Amino acid sequence: MKFPESKVMQQLPKQFFASLVQSVNAKIASGADVINLGQGNPDQPTPAFIVKALADAAQDPATHKYAQFRGQPAFKQACADFYEREYGVKLDPEKEIVVLGGTKIGLVELPFALMNPGETILMPDPGYPDYFSGVALAQVKLATYPLLEANNFLPDYASFDPAVTAAAKLLYLNYPNNPTGAVATPEFYDQTVAFAQQHQIGVVSDFAYGAIGFDGQRPVSFLQRAGAKDVGIEFYSFSKTYNMAGWRLGFAAGNADMIEAINLIQDHLFVSVFPAIQRAGMAALQSDQRAAQMISDRYESRRNALLAAAAKINWPAYRPGGTFYTLMKVPVGYTSEQFADLLLDQASVAVAPCNGFGAHGEGYVRIGLLVSEERLVEAVERVGALNLFWQWRA
Repeated sequence: MKFPESKVMQQLPKQFFASLVQSVNAKIASGADVINLGQGNPDQPTPAFIVKALADAAQDPATHKYAQFRGQPAFKQACADFYEREYGVKLDPEKEIVVLGGTKIGLVELPFALMNPGETILMPDPGYPDYFSGVALAQVKLATYPLLEANNFLPDYASFDPAVTAAAKLLYLNYPNNPTGAVATPEFYDQTVAFAQQHQIGVVSDFAYGAIGFDGQRPVSFLQRAGAKDVGIEFYSFSKTYNMAGWRLGFAAGNADMIEAINLIQDHLFVSVFPAIQRAGMAALQSDQRAAQMISDRYESRRNALLAAAAKINWPAYRPGGTFYTLMKVPVGYTSEQFADLLLDQASVAVAPCNGFGAHGEGYVRIGLLVSEERLVEAVERVGALNLFWQWRA
């Protein structure tokens, strides 16, 4: 017998970067010394005190029973306390916090928790590709808005099609931004709250890189702005803040109706997160955050090394204000994919072509700050040896 996938499954977007991974692996298998800058996986270990908290918690037999469906109350209280201490935002841990097995789950399931088939959702272009999986699963209508370098990769609400705005039910934002490294300002978030209130649109802030800010500027939380909790929610990830990508732990905070919708769908899909991991997450949130700051500082140092090396070969970059990525321009005569293929083939340097994040990513590649400064500089020097950036020379 054959069991074809459902029509919904067939409509899921293809995993664009799967082919990149295959190409990199094939190059490595050929014996090449590949410097992989295309990945988005933290390269440093989880802080030892968090690992110890997990090990200690795992010794408690109680943690091996089913978790409470909506998460451990102590963990949710730690999330609320964290937001109040770090951002001055007061949250009800039972009504305004939802526990997630990684924020990707919440971001993908939210459209079919809150929207009906055929309703419109607004998403950024370029944007995190997994956002679009939720669009297909929920059978909603996708409308994208451009993020342009001329506007520091922030949306220009005045340029939105009025008909699309009138139809939209949800708006996704992601700052600090993947793939651009752009950061939001308080003024922009105030505009967002006003836009959402005027058009009755729910705001979804993906704050995955919220702990990674550069040049002495801490990333702004959407929930810090007046009225934000009335119109939206924010997703916070442990993956980037504490190098816990494989642990699959996160939470969302904010509007009680939106939080309840996620809780309800998760009641039918999951039994929350392994309680020992939740206890370790509490240890992370309740710490003095020096470990998180050290992680951010390391990425800033790597960014500085990369930008200095790129300037020497006249390779233009968008200076990121956060995240562990840097956006680089593609030279004349190449598409993003062609340029990425060339670098892998001739320089053994892997980068992510940004057309994989949307049509407005064309003309850029994304570099991950997830190798040592020495390897970043070596990668740029290899690229420089190809003599591709003549059009940007003074």
